[in-house]
Amino acid sequence: MEDQYLDAFIRESEEAITELNNSLLELESDPESTEAMDSIFRTAHTLKGNFGAMGFDDASELAHAIEDLLDEMRDDQLEVTPEIMDLIFAGVDQIEAIVREIDESGQSTADTDAIVADIRGVMDGETAESETDDERTAGSGDDPSELVAGVELPNADGPIYHASVSVGDSQMPGVDAMLALESIEGELDVLGTDPSREAVEDGDFEDAFGVFLAGAQQSAVEATLSATGKIGDATVTDVTDAVGTQATDADGEASSAESDPPGGEPSAGDGAKRATADSSDTDTASESGSTQPASAGDGQEAGSVEEIKSVRVDVDQLDELHGLVEQLVTSRIKLRRAVEHEQLDSASENLNELDKITANLQNTVMDMRLIPLKKVVGKFPRLVRDLSRDLGKEIDFTIEGEDIELDRTILTEISDPLMHILRNAVDHGIEPPDERERRGKSRTGEVTLSASRERDHVIIEVADDGAGLDVDAIREQALDRGVRSPDEIEAMTDSDLYDLIFHPGFSTAEEVTDTSGRGVGMDVVHDTVTKLDGSVNVESTPGEGTTVSLRLPVTMAIVKVLFVEVGDEQYGIPIKNVDEITQATEAQSINGTEVIKHNDEIYPVVDLAETFDVPGETKNGDGMLVRIRESERRVALHCDSVESQEEVVVKPLEGILSGTPGLSGTAVLGDGNIVHILDVVTL
Repeated sequence: MEDQYLDAFIRESEEAITELNNSLLELESDPESTEAMDSIFRTAHTLKGNFGAMGFDDASELAHAIEDLLDEMRDDQLEVTPEIMDLIFAGVDQIEAIVREIDESGQSTADTDAIVADIRGVMDGETAESETDDERTAGSGDDPSELVAGVELPNADGPIYHASVSVGDSQMPGVDAMLALESIEGELDVLGTDPSREAVEDGDFEDAFGVFLAGAQQSAVEATLSATGKIGDATVTDVTDAVGTQATDADGEASSAESDPPGGEPSAGDGAKRATADSSDTDTASESGSTQPASAGDGQEAGSVEEIKSVRVDVDQLDELHGLVEQLVTSRIKLRRAVEHEQLDSASENLNELDKITANLQNTVMDMRLIPLKKVVGKFPRLVRDLSRDLGKEIDFTIEGEDIELDRTILTEISDPLMHILRNAVDHGIEPPDERERRGKSRTGEVTLSASRERDHVIIEVADDGAGLDVDAIREQALDRGVRSPDEIEAMTDSDLYDLIFHPGFSTAEEVTDTSGRGVGMDVVHDTVTKLDGSVNVESTPGEGTTVSLRLPVTMAIVKVLFVEVGDEQYGIPIKNVDEITQATEAQSINGTEVIKHNDEIYPVVDLAETFDVPGETKNGDGMLVRIRESERRVALHCDSVESQEEVVVKPLEGILSGTPGLSGTAVLGDGNIVHILDVVTL
């Protein structure tokens, strides 16, 4: 199969799955919507045909079963119930897992027989719930109470499953088991293993080892496991009731475990919970919320939004690009001839012409990289639906401005931070329905993700009408963790205190909440946005809600910078951050600190040579001061001299240099030298 056809099939399938999920959500909220039903049929029929044409018969049969079930719902032979919708969503999850496997390996090894039987069983009059849970559990042949005997598991909201995993006939079972576990953890919430993780990775097990997983639908768990190529075979059993019975019989230990958070510290109350998550779940402090794991459960939700691998380009843009390339070739020929004949005047004109062409070329290419926000946020309605069902909450989720465009790289980078912020809003922002009712609110919470364009920036906001942030809890956590001194905290406004949730000090190593994200915390959200040359802000009103705002550049590849020299080094300062350049002699000392005055405001001076320990002689006292715009940071940078301005391609720092304070990236100059670009906010 040719790669170009396979790639096109995968991208079309991904878009179709997102469209199918959103149409199903619309149907679930309005069972009488003929528009939603028609859209579902078109999409399911397209998926069925595409899978069949590409030779993926199991996936085609699954799509066909979903189509037939929907047909009976359209003919009023079946009602649109939450249980049937759960089953359909589980089928869509398995289709998505199959597409992921095809994308990774070019083939599918998933077995869809079980879920196809579930779907067709519903059409034969069996209930979705009994078919999904009871028959599969009975079919596995395992006693749930025996599977959980002697195994200690952390608390988890929602169903818990035991997967008996085999890695097949392996020469290195420990290594293969370790790889299988890592693959599973990338998609699902692993609560524990039997035998222990160490024993599994040592290969100390018979034919199979057990993995305990949290999830919403058993079909989704089975779909994810079957799509993991490192697993030879896996049998899934629902052990939720057995785990609950085990916890109840544990001589009261379950009760004490619930009253005290992990680590043995006494609970600070619900108000502090939102401020005490770990580095993979740095949540904001609210008046209500739980630190217990809660999974949205489907295979897609557990993983992050994948890198955007393709873009759609308008034909007019291609024509414009083609025309510019033609001009570029012509200009190159003219310039070469002028140089060969030593016609300097003509060469200068050709260079000016070349400059205009490359500028137009740059703008055209940048426009071609722009992708609508809906490419990322299109999967979020399904995420919110599953989370709200797991948490027993009623939420009305709205997306506004999804047609706003951003650079492909920026969209890929912010997908996980946005997902984490959204999970926080659902998990910790919105109160349970009964609590909202007691507070005089509607039982249904409102969560809105909106985007708007402001010149060369895009503002993305996630707002909820939940409990809001608990300032006292944030202040207490900041004091306990030494994030700021008591005097500094006392002088902070509420807005300043809200910003402390981005500090990595608001984390503990013991707590992990799957609902609010795996591997992404509010500190990581801040770092990611800052790396993209953006900013993040939090505003909240107790009892009324919280809004998290991301301000991001539309594009990030080309930046105009001011080059400055410091000793033997050269640095670049983004021009948009520069307000004024003055002689260093204007600086004065106040209480031993070098400062300058501007409009009766004091600007501390940062000596770049001292900050970066620059080798070589500096001009000590002489040189230049680059005053930074007050909107970015009230500071002036001391350097030896100010050189030229130039547009450069900025590459983010990677590896051990990633996140270095004061540096945002590097740029390669025309002479091949590499220059560091300054980040004036973290300097």
